[in-house]
Amino acid sequence: MWSMDAPPVPEEVLGSASEQLDEEELSLSDNEEVLHALSELTPVYENDRSYFVLGNYDREQIRRLNLVVDRLNRRTDAYAFRMVDVQGEWDNSIQKFCLIADIVTYLVGVAEKEPSDFLVEQGLLVGTTEYFAKSHVLKREYNNVDHPFGWMQDGVFDLFEREGRLYRWQTEDELLSAAESLP
Repeated sequence: MWSMDAPPVPEEVLGSASEQLDEEELSLSDNEEVLHALSELTPVYENDRSYFVLGNYDREQIRRLNLVVDRLNRRTDAYAFRMVDVQGEWDNSIQKFCLIADIVTYLVGVAEKEPSDFLVEQGLLVGTTEYFAKSHVLKREYNNVDHPFGWMQDGVFDLFEREGRLYRWQTEDELLSAAESLP
């Protein structure tokens, strides 16, 4: 339940996020749910840097995702989190993604070839100038596999590589090293 004690959400955040929402109007209860979810992100406003970490939520992959979140949270004045860390009943996960992406400093994708990766979000990262400018991808490399991700994802990775924001890894130690290389 939303509370009047929740920290205020800056108007520029709500204004920018609302541009990403569908044309349909939000009901009062939908609006309260959005405000409550954003109030859970108070650490985003309290720290100099924030990292919205995206990736696969299957058992082994989410463990690695959590390693990245943990490593980034060890930084002074930084806050890292995953999409599932923002509670609420969201009918539209793209709206949720856009609201969160609008307010964070960095978007970080951890790419692995397994299904249920962050494919939709990758399209939004490269399809939105503001999101692309603050995005970084930690791409897992596989031995003896030429194109584990497919040609569409390879194109996305090429864009990030040209900008110097693609970090390759194979082992968990390399993943942590890549996470430490992020701004």
